[in-house]
Amino acid sequence: MPAGSGSRPRVAIVGASSLLGKELKQVLEDRNFPAGEIILLDESVMAGTLTEAGGEPTFIRTLEEDSFEDADFVFFAGSALDASRNLPSALRAGATIIDLTGAASLDAHAIRMIPALNADFPPPVLSGANGSPRAKLYLAPGAPVLIAATLAAAFQRFLPQRIALVLFAPVSERDQAGVEELESQTSSLLSFREITKTVFDTQVAFNMLAAFGSESKPRLADLREAIARDTAAFLAGRTPAPAIQLLHAPVFYGYAFSAYADFPSPVATSEIETALAKLGVKIAAADDPLPSNVSVAGESEIHLAPIQADANVANGVWIWGATDNLRLASTNAVRIAEELLRGGTAS
Repeated sequence: MPAGSGSRPRVAIVGASSLLGKELKQVLEDRNFPAGEIILLDESVMAGTLTEAGGEPTFIRTLEEDSFEDADFVFFAGSALDASRNLPSALRAGATIIDLTGAASLDAHAIRMIPALNADFPPPVLSGANGSPRAKLYLAPGAPVLIAATLAAAFQRFLPQRIALVLFAPVSERDQAGVEELESQTSSLLSFREITKTVFDTQVAFNMLAAFGSESKPRLADLREAIARDTAAFLAGRTPAPAIQLLHAPVFYGYAFSAYADFPSPVATSEIETALAKLGVKIAAADDPLPSNVSVAGESEIHLAPIQADANVANGVWIWGATDNLRLASTNAVRIAEELLRGGTAS
């Protein structure tokens, strides 16, 4: 949508009944995004569900070919399959697409964007034949990529020799079905009943895992590879990408993570904390409780404990952090739309 058009943009959320879709709607409202209308769209099975948008009652509408008529922004927040099927229709309708599902990752014209990192890693501007901006498709990374890219951006001035990141994934990354399976398994195990394994094909309750069951799709290894690939694609060689490991944690919401980095010469931990704070990261004070999945619920930022020097490796540091996976990803997506309205990379 051209900046300064004077009209309030019409916004559509595809996958409005998903956990991410619900959080996205809430973030739009919390940030007072100047939407003239928010249209909630989903598969036919969820259509007709009564909800609210902007404080007004509304219904989730069935996703159809003409659902994107007159839409200025379309957020895809449901399944990647739904996004793949409907991206062409949204583009034909002339909407600016912000994809949170990863479905657009193979499109050469899609722009990966993290507004908090624009100063360090400005997004490319794709021009049309007459030199006017032509970008209509934006990729909004998920929480793991946001964490990895933010650490890489903060560390780059110190010329890190290596960065390693271990992410502990919550079951909410598999939407409501994952949450319900962990809840069911927890209840069953405490009652000595047989557990259900429909989503993960293994016991996820009370269990740390490096892999799910053989019938679970996508595999944890596939998700790790996608995170590493998307992080490297965003950084695009501008700074080294971290080594990334992904583990399952028996928690409902929020990513916790541990990161290690070392540098060719001594760097004060206070300097690293300052670099991170400039990118919007919240650093706990020395006497504050350390961040956890619980403490960051509802927070839009990445939260870190005070950085600690390694006891054995010279110039090595350790970082502990946590973030609300749904809130962080949704806030980044809405910030992309805000940047476009301001003309930062307007389409």
